[in-house]
Amino acid sequence: MGCRKLHHELSADMLKLGVFIGRDRFFELLKRNDLLIKRRRKYTRTTDSNHPFRKYPNLFKDMEWECPNQAWVSDITYINSREGTLYLSLITDAYSRKIVGYEVNDTLESVGCVKALKRAMKQLSPRERPLHHSDRGIQYCSHSYTSLLLDRGLSISMTEDNHCYENAMAERVNGILKHEYALKEKFPNKQFARKACKQAIDLYNTGRPHLALNMRYPEQVHQEGKKTIAYPNSLTGVREVMCQL
Repeated sequence: MGCRKLHHELSADMLKLGVFIGRDRFFELLKRNDLLIKRRRKYTRTTDSNHPFRKYPNLFKDMEWECPNQAWVSDITYINSREGTLYLSLITDAYSRKIVGYEVNDTLESVGCVKALKRAMKQLSPRERPLHHSDRGIQYCSHSYTSLLLDRGLSISMTEDNHCYENAMAERVNGILKHEYALKEKFPNKQFARKACKQAIDLYNTGRPHLALNMRYPEQVHQEGKKTIAYPNSLTGVREVMCQL
């Protein structure tokens, strides 16, 4: 999970044992023992934006998030196994950084993204209608996907210039799962890979502190945020009661 986060997680236990070590010295200790993460830059492109389906403007870039389920970001990443490639579809809450929906599929067809979306939508209350943001990939522009969003009353946002920075939050989650939870490795079979994806997502949601969350966990922030009485709808400015204290 990186030096700063690991140091934060271990600090209380180290103090109980009488171990006093600063972050920089802790970093050197990890480096001497070859425990630092080696990042790889090679990646496989999973986005095909050359298609006839409707593309939507980027509404996500001007948003400010005040509670969970106000905006979601989505993306697909590949998982290698000796039995072939799998594709992990992810939906992440912009406020809490919690992965609220996922699916591991054998192909890049939209069915994997649809299943991830349905899983995410199950945890919504009737009044919650998060903005859905993604790239312009054919999976997210397909009728089967957009109709599911529109039927539930969710607004659609997409990257406009097809640059990864317009979907940077989703790309960041991909990178964390790949580099910090070993999903970049080649698994012996697809069954093993599916189990590794589930374990990585559970650990990410419940055991990885985020700097952007003041070193709290996504699941923790998500649950605390759902106790918020109201938040402004980003598109209409209308305030809606979300839940009662």
